[in-house]
Amino acid sequence: MPATTLKIEHARFALTLDADRRIIQDASILVEGQRIARVGKAADLAATSADRVIDGRRFVVTPGFFNGHMHISYAHAVRGIFPDDLANRLFHVFNLQSAMTEEEEYLTTLLGILEVLQNGTTCFLDPGTTRFPDACFQAYKDSGVRVVWSECVTDLPAPVKLPRFPAAEAIQRSAAFIDTWHGKLDGRMLAQAMAFSCETASAELLQGLKRLVDERGVTMTLHHQSGVAERKRYHEAYGASPTEYLEKLGVLGPNVMLAHVLGLSPAEVESVARTGTNVVMCPTSAMKEAKGLHLNGNLPEFVAKGVNVAFGSDSANSSNHLDVIRSVNLAALQYKDARQELGAIPAESALEMGTLTAAKAFALADDLGSIEDGKKADLVLFDTHRPEWQALFNPVNNLVYNADGRSVDTVIVDGKVVLEGGKQRFVDADRLYGQVQEIGESLQARTGITFPRSRWPIV
Repeated sequence: MPATTLKIEHARFALTLDADRRIIQDASILVEGQRIARVGKAADLAATSADRVIDGRRFVVTPGFFNGHMHISYAHAVRGIFPDDLANRLFHVFNLQSAMTEEEEYLTTLLGILEVLQNGTTCFLDPGTTRFPDACFQAYKDSGVRVVWSECVTDLPAPVKLPRFPAAEAIQRSAAFIDTWHGKLDGRMLAQAMAFSCETASAELLQGLKRLVDERGVTMTLHHQSGVAERKRYHEAYGASPTEYLEKLGVLGPNVMLAHVLGLSPAEVESVARTGTNVVMCPTSAMKEAKGLHLNGNLPEFVAKGVNVAFGSDSANSSNHLDVIRSVNLAALQYKDARQELGAIPAESALEMGTLTAAKAFALADDLGSIEDGKKADLVLFDTHRPEWQALFNPVNNLVYNADGRSVDTVIVDGKVVLEGGKQRFVDADRLYGQVQEIGESLQARTGITFPRSRWPIV
């Protein structure tokens, strides 16, 4: 049977992110099945019909956004319970996560998916959060979102509660996860390997996982940071900085994504660039946790070296939101201020990192990240009939500096409309909100991990 066709007609602007970075005014986009068949001026596609036509006159159309590091399930039910000055938040986070039931994780995963879609993210990476993948698979199937996920493994002691196995078993578990889930949902679901960090994984485990992803043709991610103290400790133990240690092990490369990457030295930035390794920066999380981006943030250096950079939210207890467009905004602002340089991270570069450059970091740029003939139809339609979009002359500036995910009207993934008019159909949202509230109350009661609800009296 012929593929179903969809046409977005007379879009106010289409930000194509193609090789010429064309911004097409009065644009039309034709989708056939999963893929974009044609994109151009509306007049050039006027004679082309489709099974369904969306009037795009009030919309700016972009490629779908990527969230490169996002713990999907455990934080929503206890979002906001931690005081700002709590130093050992992760200790409590992982104890709360380990207490969640299968049904609870399914419901909180639904809420995470709902939040990312409503904020224009069509593809996200969950770095090994899910404990009950069989249950959560249904949430991914029903929602239509695109996901990359993994099973988190470690084989060394950690100060927080993490899944720990002997190296050989951890590698076998990772292989089984990839074999089970990679390519499911007609390609919308991809699987990868995930060692929590080089502090919690032996050389045997790190090298074994890298061999695994090389053999399977998939990717690998891990948390990673450096700094003066870390470099001193690693030089004493291994004769190299944390990043150079990974390079010496042969663990870096184009199919590896390092998340957070704060505090890297110039030599470590060079190590990342030299090996073609990708990075995911989480600006909202870093700022909320007082990581000192003016001292420890390397984003301009990564960009100058041609490193593929994506943005991540971390979790709903780290940045407390999953809106990547707010991360795009922060990236375009914070380094101008930190470096006192107006040209640091222009709006266009920040937008690229939320879309096309992120697709490169995910190793998905052949199919995603731009609006071009033949690519998969992951598209976001922003409603410009809102005050923050007025007046509209440069749609990139309006999107990066004025707007956020709240102006997302329509989201298309794999050629299917999964959100329209800001509404979705895969879950009863009002009922879900109540269920997650109850889960949060129950988790705190069961674990004894709770804090005063507010510094101010709630009466």
